Amino acid sequence: MTTLPVEPRPAASLVLLRDGAEGLELFMIERHGGLRFAPGATVFPGGRLEGEDHAPGWRRFWPDGAAPADLPQRVAALREAFEECGLLLTDDPPDAARLESLRRAMAAGRIFAEALDEAALVPAPARAVPFSRWVTPDTLPRRFDTLFLLARLPPGQTPVMDGGEAVAGRWTTPRRILADADAGTCRLVFVTRMILLRLAGCADPDSALRLAAGCDLSPIQPGVVETPAGPVFRIPAGCGFHPIDTPVEKVTLG
Repeated sequence: MTTLPVEPRPAASLVLLRDGAEGLELFMIERHGGLRFAPGATVFPGGRLEGEDHAPGWRRFWPDGAAPADLPQRVAALREAFEECGLLLTDDPPDAARLESLRRAMAAGRIFAEALDEAALVPAPARAVPFSRWVTPDTLPRRFDTLFLLARLPPGQTPVMDGGEAVAGRWTTPRRILADADAGTCRLVFVTRMILLRLAGCADPDSALRLAAGCDLSPIQPGVVETPAGPVFRIPAGCGFHPIDTPVEKVTLG
């Protein structure tokens, strides 16, 4: 009997940027080792969409005109980033006491939109710039269709890990975290490595955001291809990411 591929779940991830002493820095988290997906991996904050992310009330946070079709993904990316590491994308530096109030409300199980209103905080989904969209290979039992977004974090915020999904966090350059992974001191899944490789050529947040503004958002779905040198994990040519082929033994999916 032929088993049909599992339908990928919509998801979103937020790549937070800042200027560092060595140039562009990204905020990354270490996932709890007991999680089913990507245990112990170093990733960008993110997760699957929830029903509340589609609520029409989020349109009030869009500054001008009709909200984009990817507004639910933007909301999910902001929500997940706050849940996992306590960082909120806003237009202005938020008051620390209000952020702490929001953390307490979320920890108590309050809906994100209601908790924001109670804390008098205004999220800024328009600050997030879509960068790339990746779909898990159709051979896996857990699949995601993930939109990755870039955003410069407003100053004045300190990460606070939730301790459940995220057990540690760090600001790092793309080159440094890639070097750590090559040295075996951290674990990167394939899509995270590919995004880091592309952002490694950006000198600062502005150049990364300019790159994102011109990116093709066609879904990138890797797959295994047999070659004379052995099986490789291949992504579509012309997608903007490199390398196109990666030996299967060097690929970590989850």
